Amino acid sequence: MGFMSDPSRLDAVPPLRTATPEEAEAFVARLKAEGYDYLRFELADMAGLSRGKTIPVEHVAGYMQKGLNLYGGTVALDSGSVPVRGSGYNEEMNYQDGIMIPDTDTLTPVPWLERTGRVICDTMWYDGKVQLASPRMLLKKMLMIADQMGFRAMMGHEYEFYVVDAETRQPLFPGQPIFSTARTHAHPAIDDLIRTCKAQGIDIITYNVEHGPGQVEINYAAEIGVAASDTGFVFKNTVKEYLARHGLLATFMTKPYKGLSGSCSHFHISLLDKETGENAFLDRADPDGMSATFRSFIQGVLDHTRGAMAIWSPTPNCYRRIRPRTYAPSNISWGIQDRSASVRVKASKDKSTHMEVRVPSAMGNPYLIAASTIAAGLLGVMHKRKLMPAGQGPKEDDASYAKLPTEILDALDALEADTALCELLGEEFIKVYQAMKWQETMRLRDEIPAAETNEYFEQY
Repeated sequence: MGFMSDPSRLDAVPPLRTATPEEAEAFVARLKAEGYDYLRFELADMAGLSRGKTIPVEHVAGYMQKGLNLYGGTVALDSGSVPVRGSGYNEEMNYQDGIMIPDTDTLTPVPWLERTGRVICDTMWYDGKVQLASPRMLLKKMLMIADQMGFRAMMGHEYEFYVVDAETRQPLFPGQPIFSTARTHAHPAIDDLIRTCKAQGIDIITYNVEHGPGQVEINYAAEIGVAASDTGFVFKNTVKEYLARHGLLATFMTKPYKGLSGSCSHFHISLLDKETGENAFLDRADPDGMSATFRSFIQGVLDHTRGAMAIWSPTPNCYRRIRPRTYAPSNISWGIQDRSASVRVKASKDKSTHMEVRVPSAMGNPYLIAASTIAAGLLGVMHKRKLMPAGQGPKEDDASYAKLPTEILDALDALEADTALCELLGEEFIKVYQAMKWQETMRLRDEIPAAETNEYFEQY
């Protein structure tokens, strides 16, 4: 409660600066020693797609010292790469450039390109003002607030996706072969993809085929802080870019096929005490091993699920996943080891105790999923929210629970109405995000679905 009484702390801006000549030269020496000739400067746009420029190594030092120029509204391009009007990032700024500042700690190879590496970048305007609508910067801001409250966040993103032949659009394998070992290793490209992820420092822990034809799930280890979502960003873009070189098209589209499994992005999180490193969600004296902090964090997430839904499920297609008997949650609920709930508590009664938010879709941006979940949970902790009862039986069979939005327009309205969540995420982000999603949604609403043409054109 004391935290919220000081509004100035909500405006904390993560520090961002260009490199000194000494820092730049040292980093370039490292690039050359590790055999790189080219370096990709990448940023995550609002959809989580990689955008940026590739730089010959001899020019990297200069761009590290002054920043790499890029259209400043890049993070405010909609899913069709259309500049978003009314966002504050495009026409209001006369479509000016911003600059990319590389985070040298994120250096990894791009294994499918010769002697090429990547760094993930943050962005600011030429006057030095940080772009707080940039997904990575927003997550950094939420992590700063968590730090001020005494916590660090341990997180992991768990993605599903479909793989089809790029020319025929036929799935990589037929049927519903969930966990079939033979199907998991039936195409060498998937095993090669695992090696490629590991070569970039992604700690793969399991992979398997999923319930849909051609559907795959690959899991990797949780990490602390922004590194967790950096890994999600690199992973998703690697899947798309690498499999394309094998004649395959991988899609994280949430519901590509009627009647088949949707693709999710389950999000795992626990808070650590920043002084001791101990799991702040664990209380060994509690019958379920759950601390008061954990219970309040869960309730915060539940309180703000409707508002966060527009961020967790960012496109109209995502809401086609919210269907009965599909293991996709349809209401606001929680339970211990309960796959039917929107929040599944992994109450292992040890340091691995954490929660899994099962609502987010595979199209969600990893930085935004993390930032909005942390914001919602911290609101619960700030206000010492009491956790509602878990209830009994499958949650989707219980009509007493509040329902999730089933249309993006309803979710966008819920986000706007959630003033506490909007305040914590910040006016700058909310303005850009809402303008973008309304623009995308209105543009797509005017399209005529093939199903409507098939239903009405000839008969009527």
